[in-house]
Amino acid sequence: MAAPALCVVVGVAASVSGCIQVGPDFHPQHEAWSEHWSSASIEQLTRQAAQPDVRQWWQVFDDRNLEQLMAQADAGNGDLKIAGLRVIEARAQLGIALAGRYPQVQQANADALYSAGRRSDGFGNSRSSGAWQYGASFSIGWELDFWGRFSRAIESADAGFFAAQANRDAALVLLHAQLADTYFTLRTAEARLRIARDNAALQKRSYDIAQKLFKSGESDELDLQQANTQYLGTLSSIPDLESQIVLAQHALSVLLGRPPGPLPELDVQPGKEGVLPLVDRAVLQQVPAELLLRRPDVLAAEYQMAAQSALIGVAKADLYPSVTLLGSLVWSASALAGAPSTLALAAGPSVTWNVFDHGRIVNNVRVQDVRLQQLTVAYQNTVREAAREADDAATAMLAALRRDRILDDAQGAARRSLTLANTIYREGYSDFQRVLDAQRALFAQQDAYVVNRSNSIGSLIALYKALGGGWYAEQPLIDSATRAQMQQRTDWGDLLNDVSAPGAAAAAPAAAQGASR
Repeated sequence: MAAPALCVVVGVAASVSGCIQVGPDFHPQHEAWSEHWSSASIEQLTRQAAQPDVRQWWQVFDDRNLEQLMAQADAGNGDLKIAGLRVIEARAQLGIALAGRYPQVQQANADALYSAGRRSDGFGNSRSSGAWQYGASFSIGWELDFWGRFSRAIESADAGFFAAQANRDAALVLLHAQLADTYFTLRTAEARLRIARDNAALQKRSYDIAQKLFKSGESDELDLQQANTQYLGTLSSIPDLESQIVLAQHALSVLLGRPPGPLPELDVQPGKEGVLPLVDRAVLQQVPAELLLRRPDVLAAEYQMAAQSALIGVAKADLYPSVTLLGSLVWSASALAGAPSTLALAAGPSVTWNVFDHGRIVNNVRVQDVRLQQLTVAYQNTVREAAREADDAATAMLAALRRDRILDDAQGAARRSLTLANTIYREGYSDFQRVLDAQRALFAQQDAYVVNRSNSIGSLIALYKALGGGWYAEQPLIDSATRAQMQQRTDWGDLLNDVSAPGAAAAAPAAAQGASR
């Protein structure tokens, strides 16, 4: 084929390539209710404000220790590092898909052969002879994207890249919620331990009094044993609370990416010893429906649908003939005197059509289609589950807030009851049992008050998590030490620097609708 004709073929093929895309174009599968979803419980608990940003919702607790732990978890948590590396992996997979647009070298060969022998002149004389022979060949093929096979593959890999970013955001949401929950579990155990020790000291004084009265004959042994039983029962709760504190510290260490050990960041701020904050509002910048659909795991499910939708087009492209432009260049030469050297160029199209694989190809299309339907149902389930989690958390928090005032009054009444019981007992108007009952009630009410306050905090954390809050981190996808280690093993080019991953929640919605990078 002449060079001008070849240029015409390539130009026409390039203009036609990628103009036809078989398979469905992806459209988000939002259910009607999710676009305008609201919850009466959430509306009661939330207020619209600019600060704190829902991405860093833990600032509502005004606890600098918690904020410091969050920053350290972003830098050191192992699961978060893995999620970041998976974004890098997805970006490399996208690079593989993009390479399909360009010609592929099929084969390149080079050889050099030396042949030696002896030549006779017919009179019994012979002499040795030898010569070098050289050859090189280069073949190239470029499959044209007539049916959108490669563009759909790029579309799928692009959606997979955004899905990896969304999964990292989801890992951030989970990490921040787990860390805050564990931190306040620790603070709750510390507050309960303080209450238990205070009540144990109070009950120890009553036991000492009962012991003196028994020894002096002013009281029977029953009062002594009841006082001792109550004191020992309270004392027995202390080791369990101390164990809870240590276990919570271990859990925090792992979330921070450290081995179990001391955590100097847990020093309590002055004036906040044994005090759990009461936050009665969740601060949001958007309505719940918008937050729900922007939740990272919901976004990841939507991007996975987009990726699978594009794979249907990849599978359908096999139903049609593929056109490949082939070219080869062959050169050969010999060191023999007078031997010619040759240079040959061949180029032309090649058409391949798997006509007899029709049944396999059709069923592969069906497989890809049913996988998309499975992901669609999974996405809808994810949205519904997210709505349930948010509504459940808001409902539980409302209940805890209503109980907070009641339990605060109850512990005040229990404290007053103990004072009255002690006074009446000392004046001889009641027996010792009423003092013991009042002590028991005070311990129970104080403990219930702290536990309920902890439940309120846990429900607030669960609400922010259910609405996808906490997906932001200032740390890069991979830290500098990991980047250096990877670059020592492999040539990464600029890929490790180019992928900053601001978060899939900040990406344009068009990315989930099949737009390719």
